[in-house]
Amino acid sequence: MKVVVTGAKGQLGTDLVHLLADRGYKVYGYGRDELDITNFEQVKQVISEVNPDVVIHAAAYTKVDLAESEPDQAFLINAYGTRNVVVASEAIGAKLVYVSTDYVFDGTANVPYNEFAPTNPLSVYGKSKLAGEQFVRDLHSKFFIVRTSWVYGKHGNNFVKIMLKLAQERDELMVVHDQIGCPTYTVDLANCILELIQTEKYGIYHVSNSGHCSWYEFAKAIFEEAGIEVKVNPCTTKDFPRPAPRPAYSVLDHMALQLNGFREMREWRVALAHCLKFLV
Repeated sequence: MKVVVTGAKGQLGTDLVHLLADRGYKVYGYGRDELDITNFEQVKQVISEVNPDVVIHAAAYTKVDLAESEPDQAFLINAYGTRNVVVASEAIGAKLVYVSTDYVFDGTANVPYNEFAPTNPLSVYGKSKLAGEQFVRDLHSKFFIVRTSWVYGKHGNNFVKIMLKLAQERDELMVVHDQIGCPTYTVDLANCILELIQTEKYGIYHVSNSGHCSWYEFAKAIFEEAGIEVKVNPCTTKDFPRPAPRPAYSVLDHMALQLNGFREMREWRVALAHCLKFLV
C-alpha cells in the first residue's frame, strides 16, 4: 500500500513516516520544502504521479497566537491548502486522513466533547482548522477527520520539550491550571491513524490519550516522571494573557473509536513516561 504524508517533517509526520515504513508501507513523505500545499497544481501533480492508496494530511499552520495577527496565512494553509489536498486525493480515489484539533470547540462544556458535539472555535487557528474540516466533508468521499489535542513527542517543538528546557534554566515555574485537556503522544496518535486507514470506517474521530489534566498537572507529571526537581506553581489564564483565546475545557470523548471497535488509547501519564525515555 502506498501512503503520502504531508507535513512529514513535523512532530507527528516524522513518527508517521517511521511507523508506516516499519510496517511495510511504501511511504512518500513531503515537508513544506518538497510540497507547497497552497500550490494547487503542484499538489495535484505530486498526488497523481504517486497515485497513493492513502493520503495523510498532517501539514498545517500551527502558530496559534501568530494566527490572530495573520489570519490570511492561517486560512491559506489550513483551509485552502487542505482543499487542494482533498481535491487531488478524491480525484485518484485515495482515502484521506485530515489531522484536526480540539481548538474547534469553545471549551464551555463540562463533559468531554464527542464527535457530534457542536463546534464553535474561539481562535483564528481553530476557525481555520474547522474550515479545513468542512472542505474535507464537502469534497471527499472516503475521509477520516482525526481531532487530537495537546500533542507532544520526540520530534518538533512541544510543551514537554519546552518544560524540560525551562527546567535547566530555572528552579521555579508558573503554569496555568484553569485549562483542562488531554495530552497526546505522537507515537500513539500515529498508531491509531494506522489502524484507521486499514478500514473503511470513515468519519470523524477524537483521538487522544485517555484521562485528562490541566497544563499545571501536566508540567508536574513531566518533572516527576523525568526525576527533575522543579517547583511548579499554578496560575490562571488571566495571569498569562495570550493573543489567541484557548478553550478552558477541551477534553475529547472517544465515542467513535469505541463504537467502531478500535482500541482505547493508553492513559496519558503512561504514554508520557514512555516518551520521556527518549528525551531525558
